Amino acid sequence: MIDTISKEQFLIEHNKLSPNNLQATFALLTSFQEEKRPSLKDNDWSHKLRIPFISWLLALPPEKKKYVRKSLNQEYKIYPENE
Repeated sequence: MIDTISKEQFLIEHNKLSPNNLQATFALLTSFQEEKRPSLKDNDWSHKLRIPFISWLLALPPEKKKYVRKSLNQEYKIYPENE
């Protein structure tokens, strides 16, 4: 049996498990839903959709990648220069 969850819960779980470069916004998830509508039912979200969603995120053209959520706690490291 497949556990279905809400779209909002799917997004929360996805962002919790994903690295910064794969975190998404609700608008991006809606774009995925509209593009993949034949394979998705309106309210049937499950953890099985995570892999297709990640594949879709990785295949996004650069102009749409600006909608990928950025982390608020970005760390900048200063690396020593090689002499």
